[in-house]
Amino acid sequence: MEKVHFIGIGGTGISAIARLLLERGVKVSGTDLHASPYFEAVSRLGAVTRLGHHPDLAVAADIVVRSSAVKANDPEVVAAQEVGIPVLKRSEFLPWLTKGENTLAIAGSHGKTTTTAMLVHLLRSASLDPSFILGADIKGLDSNAHAGKDEFFIIEADEYDYMFLGLNPTISVVTNVEYDHPDFFRTPRDYSWAFVEFLGKTVGDGIALLSADDPGAQKLRPFLTFPAGQLLSFGFHPASDYRVVDYQALEGFQRFSLILPDGKQTRPFSIHQPGRFNVLNATAALAVAHLIGIDLDEIKDSLNSFEGTSRRFDLLCASEKVRVFNDYGHHPSQILQTIQGARQSYPSYTVWAVWEPHTLSRTLQMQHEFAKALREADQALILKLYSAREEDPGFSPCSIAEESGTNCIYQPDNEIAVEYIIANLTGKDIVIVFSAGKGPEFSQALCEALHLEATND
Repeated sequence: MEKVHFIGIGGTGISAIARLLLERGVKVSGTDLHASPYFEAVSRLGAVTRLGHHPDLAVAADIVVRSSAVKANDPEVVAAQEVGIPVLKRSEFLPWLTKGENTLAIAGSHGKTTTTAMLVHLLRSASLDPSFILGADIKGLDSNAHAGKDEFFIIEADEYDYMFLGLNPTISVVTNVEYDHPDFFRTPRDYSWAFVEFLGKTVGDGIALLSADDPGAQKLRPFLTFPAGQLLSFGFHPASDYRVVDYQALEGFQRFSLILPDGKQTRPFSIHQPGRFNVLNATAALAVAHLIGIDLDEIKDSLNSFEGTSRRFDLLCASEKVRVFNDYGHHPSQILQTIQGARQSYPSYTVWAVWEPHTLSRTLQMQHEFAKALREADQALILKLYSAREEDPGFSPCSIAEESGTNCIYQPDNEIAVEYIIANLTGKDIVIVFSAGKGPEFSQALCEALHLEATND
């Protein structure tokens, strides 16, 4: 395999694979319909990239990999198949990518990106050099992928389009299971069963690690057939194999210790990411690190220096009176938990939730849950739907705004939405822009209108 062509190279998942291959010395080409930061990043690293359809690049490759959004009748797909070049989805390409590696796979409806990044940070703190792939840049590394020199391959295991079924992990993690992606998974049962299949891909002597606190993850247990000692749990629950104890939520950070499977208690860990859900993310990462032989007491201070990932409660700009965050949250539970975490970390601030709905199917399927989540904010503002891979028939989320209450409005014009926020700031505000689409553009426009400079604090 000397040359790989990617269709949809500007996406987070595909760009990560491309970046890792470039580091391995593989020749990479790729196309996308629109430019993006990830498209520009792989271009700078040496990939031959073009915007639009370019079948000539596809037919010059040994293998073509297409994103989930690329259809079977795409011109590049058709051209490659006509000359006998394999065209693979991510799930079909992953065995090629991870062959011979000790794979540590992090799956779950929520938290998998942060947990994956935390695990990378922990291993690097222990002087290891793992390969990794995830769906966002790790702050401090400014990358979503790396070809490491050690045996470990850490990967964010995405359930969409059954991507994670292309893995055979040594350790498989499920942070939680809550129905999502209704455009792909027809029913909640279909969705949950995909995680059962993923866990079933764990190698024979491998370990599966489930959240003891999450009902969706625990509902998988009756369908799993792991030998004794190979199915473990983590969480606050008293029966957890890796149990959170001595938990403290303080302004700006959280502190906790763990009881390990052998009964020993670790020294305290601290994280600066808000919310109990991030303590669970950290616990999952610490559990995996412990399972591969890392002494947790020797890296007890490492999470304190973990800066997080892009678009996960990511502070974009700030002053004494207002702080603007980007967040990738596009599911009701993600929005709810992030709002609650923000209140915990900034108890004296007015919390704004600015939400860009992502995909029509999810928005319609979960509209009541979205309304309930937005109700937790002091002020909520809904932007125009980002249809992504689906057709947008002109759907309006006005009904969600009405159900959320008097402090929620729908404003599809971003310029007017920025003006509305500025006109209604209380003097001490946190504005969280929830979006899996064009939210960063809105956040940037808001920062510019507020005359605030970007910050990495």
